[in-house]
Amino acid sequence: MMSVSSAYAARVAEGHLRADPVQEAVLPALDRVRDGLNLPVKRGLFRKAAPPVRGVYLWGGVGRGKSMLMDLLYATVTVPKQRRHFHAFMQWVHAEMNAVRKTGASDALAPVADKLADEVRFLAFDEMQITDITDAMLVGRLFERLFAAGVTVVTTSNRPPDDLYKDGLNRALFVPFIEMLKDRLEVIALDSPTDHRQGRLKGSPTYFTPIDSPSRAKMSEIWEDLTHGHAHPEILRVHGRDVEIPAFYNGAARASFYDLCGRPLGPADYLALAGVARVVMIDEIPQLSSENFNQARRFVTLIDALYEAKVRLICSAAARPDMLYVEGEGSFEFGRTASRLEEMQSEGWGSQA
Repeated sequence: MMSVSSAYAARVAEGHLRADPVQEAVLPALDRVRDGLNLPVKRGLFRKAAPPVRGVYLWGGVGRGKSMLMDLLYATVTVPKQRRHFHAFMQWVHAEMNAVRKTGASDALAPVADKLADEVRFLAFDEMQITDITDAMLVGRLFERLFAAGVTVVTTSNRPPDDLYKDGLNRALFVPFIEMLKDRLEVIALDSPTDHRQGRLKGSPTYFTPIDSPSRAKMSEIWEDLTHGHAHPEILRVHGRDVEIPAFYNGAARASFYDLCGRPLGPADYLALAGVARVVMIDEIPQLSSENFNQARRFVTLIDALYEAKVRLICSAAARPDMLYVEGEGSFEFGRTASRLEEMQSEGWGSQA
């Protein structure tokens, strides 16, 4: 199986990637992880356990290629492995711990960590971020146990380790975990000046109307370019509730209008979405009127949340913004939303975030 460097060069040669010197500088560290994990395991009664392979903490701004590089590494590693979005991973940990508690076990975390360590030697996490105090109190023990079992971790993040859980409640209790990360993982800043995601969207329309086969095809083409087929459902935990986003990858989210506005969601839900996504694609926004007033009202709230967070919006709709809601209760107030929809189509929108 080829090295990460060779896989990267092949994608550049095929035209799927544009060579980036900052990305190329990361490749030796990823090859080190790949080579260490792929060393053959000696068999026999007195064989020594494989030495732990130091992982990588790759951080930088959105669109710099962190997830793409991690995916190249993941594809070249042959040991038992898992790739998870970090938020989804922590949701899995909580669910597993709840199941253990029902057995009457006094320590719910240890069996979960041990089960995972038995199943994998390599864990790849996308978008490590800690915003929840419950997660902050868990990750230290969890990762300590995984590292002790020889599990190698590679993770991406939008921020350096020292900024994780910044200003969080009881953060002093979290600091040892940060020091553990810096000790067990090679911390690399991917500080390329190029936002490759914005480059892919540069000059491309972001608002497609009417809703027809060409619009659907264009939306699918953009989504494939953003995700390379790696999207997965994402669960957002909001005030104790689970809010599912049907498709998510590397800060890009996709859902239909009815997924986001046909369900009883509110400002907190849309703020949570704006907090994890830098690009949001919304399919098939219908004509709005007093007949679907509640959905229209939620849509206004959703657009406000995305606008304030400078999220890049790509959508298909039944009509252009100024003609989406032309009559009925709320149509006058929709003027501000139509104006924001127009502004969010401008060149470079979202690059300020």
